[in-house]
Amino acid sequence: MNTIEKIIKYDCKPEIYEKSTSPFWDDDHISKSMLQAHFDQDTEAASRNMKFISQSVQWINSVAPASSHHRILDIGCGPGIYAEKFSQLGYEVVGIDISKRSIDYAKEVSKNSHSQVQYMNANYLEIELPNNFDLITFIYCDYGALSTSDRKLILDKIYRSLNSGGKLILDVFTHHQYLNRKESSSWSSHQGSGFFRPISHLSLEHHYIYNQNVRLNQYIILDESSKVDVYRIWDTCFTKDSISKELEESGFHLNQVLSDVSGKPYKSDSNTLAVIAEKK
Repeated sequence: MNTIEKIIKYDCKPEIYEKSTSPFWDDDHISKSMLQAHFDQDTEAASRNMKFISQSVQWINSVAPASSHHRILDIGCGPGIYAEKFSQLGYEVVGIDISKRSIDYAKEVSKNSHSQVQYMNANYLEIELPNNFDLITFIYCDYGALSTSDRKLILDKIYRSLNSGGKLILDVFTHHQYLNRKESSSWSSHQGSGFFRPISHLSLEHHYIYNQNVRLNQYIILDESSKVDVYRIWDTCFTKDSISKELEESGFHLNQVLSDVSGKPYKSDSNTLAVIAEKK
């Protein structure tokens, strides 16, 4: 199949939750771009801004303090921004992320700060998680990036990893995040290095809507070596009822619903939902 045939093949609306053709989160170049994005205070493309993160950590400490929820697992920890702050508050912290670059960065920070956070470079969908945790965090709406079956898989893993009475704190987007956004297509050219490639490339982007709750940002990348890759970033949006249903199906009791992981009270028009769930 030649380059044009590949582009034509991929330039269409895929089946719901169809996977990317190549690794995204642990791609050698993209992971470098993502690491930079974690610390970009203007875009919040990979992590929220530091002010929000600090507020979030303080709120989490108030609802699940280290004195009673000592052992914590941070799923999708990235470069350890939350994990290091948790450690400073006295938690025993384990962080897991698929990006080797982010984990290597986090390990270096931990070494320099003597925080003793334990970091794991792994795909949390493919391994059995460590156990005996009092608290597990799954933050910045990563849960909604998973397919229905993968969401069930990770919730079951989390449930097994928690001690009895242990808590899960996660957040998701609501449909208000995409209010008035329609299906669209665009393309851009990049001379030299860009987000997706270290060499000149073209990017064809589609935003697809599958129903009011599932969105897809699809990127078809053609670089100057004629390599074609398709990256699919899915997002499932939730309501109070839909996130409650998924949690309860995996055995959790929903304790509280908020607007975000800084503890803002729930509002029906919020772009996000945050939940505190407990292992029964």
